[in-house]
Amino acid sequence: MSAISESELLSRVPDRLFIGGEWVESTSGRAIEVVDPSTGLVIKTIADASVADGARAMDAAAAAQDSWATTAPRVRGEILRGAFDLLQERADDFALLMTLEMGKPLAEARGEVAYGGEFLRWFSEEAVRIGGHYGVNPEGTGRMFITRFPVGPSFLITPWNFPLAMATRKIAPALAAGCTAVVKPAELTPLTTLYFAKLLEESGLPGGVLNIITTSTSGAVSAPIIADPRLRKLSFTGSTPVGVRLLKQAADNVLRTSMELGGNAPFLVFEDADLDAAVDGAMIAKFRNIGQACTAANRFIVHESVAEEFAARVTARVNTLTIGRGTEAGVSIGPLINAAAVDKAETLVKDAVSRGAIVLTGGAPVDRDGTFFAPTVITGVAPGSDILREEIFGPVLSITTFTDEADAVAKANDTQYGLVSYAFTRDLARGLRLIDSIQTGMMGLNVGVVSNAAAPFGGVKQSGLGREGGDVGIDEYLETKYVLAPNTVA
Repeated sequence: MSAISESELLSRVPDRLFIGGEWVESTSGRAIEVVDPSTGLVIKTIADASVADGARAMDAAAAAQDSWATTAPRVRGEILRGAFDLLQERADDFALLMTLEMGKPLAEARGEVAYGGEFLRWFSEEAVRIGGHYGVNPEGTGRMFITRFPVGPSFLITPWNFPLAMATRKIAPALAAGCTAVVKPAELTPLTTLYFAKLLEESGLPGGVLNIITTSTSGAVSAPIIADPRLRKLSFTGSTPVGVRLLKQAADNVLRTSMELGGNAPFLVFEDADLDAAVDGAMIAKFRNIGQACTAANRFIVHESVAEEFAARVTARVNTLTIGRGTEAGVSIGPLINAAAVDKAETLVKDAVSRGAIVLTGGAPVDRDGTFFAPTVITGVAPGSDILREEIFGPVLSITTFTDEADAVAKANDTQYGLVSYAFTRDLARGLRLIDSIQTGMMGLNVGVVSNAAAPFGGVKQSGLGREGGDVGIDEYLETKYVLAPNTVA
């Protein structure tokens, strides 16, 4: 638990926009009320950026680009490393802030601080490893030089479900590469990003390199920024429909884009699986972040010979979960982000039940203040059920069955999405086949969580474009230039 009170922590979070190295008022005359989803109460009121404010932020990023691009890589890396160190010192404060504005239990929020911080540490090291190539061309007539340079001003749009990690996963590689940025955090959870910007300011980041705009009119504010010819990069994490609209806007200026979009992750349990390990994996893959993650397991596809036992074991575990406000000791399931999320979870469960599914536990909203939905297990989910096609984004574990490996793969791939998959089997040869046959950008083989700052994160099909993290994460913010020079100069 943080050593300071909730009210004192909230008082330290800036309530204005961060533009050009200054905390400034919005020109809109409006304000955003940030709500604690566990109580429904407003915890802080902050600036609501206008279109003009977005233009100011873009101006600041463009003005700072040249000087930041020519800043020594070691200096850029040291600023990021300094931010990492400050984040470790204030880990409890950031964890509490995320719990207040998003609802996740404190233990999970602390895990996000650790995960989010690793992007700062990782890309502080990658900043000095941006390389190139020199060599003789194949014909022997000249010398080839391959160099890398920053893409340029970048617009980074982050989601509400991981307020710190999604910010650091985009900001760290952009700054490491030498790109300036305008960041638009989600309206529902903007406080963590504002607090993080203050931390970067303290770590020595020059004014204008990072600009934060919080707004309730995302489309109106974002469109002119995306249309600005000085912008060279757009990175978005969020739903596929919004990502498609942004890609269409980005096409006009042929922007470099990174899109981390929706998921519909299959979780396969084969007849030879270690069921204890599978249940452990299921609990983290489904209920981490209250099921509100693009990597959350959505469809539990279990071999018919072990489906009943798996369902019984996982239901017993789910019944031990404690619902409550994330700041309370022992709580493992916090609120969903808002009432719409509760309604969606309830609607998906009702549709499955209407098609013959059986609710083993949960299945309904919790009668208390805030936006809580009971952790749920449903089995016998029929083909065609909405819950098999739509991303749940809630604590609902739905089970369907398969007969053999071919059937399992077909069901796993029967989706427009392809972000992550999970598979539990003791058969190594089968595991290797699944790596090739399941159409996802990531896979957890006998594990229930895959995210790591040192690994590339991203999907295929309608789950997105590009990768974040790993040794390729910085490539999203770099361009490549090829130069040919003759062997001799006159």
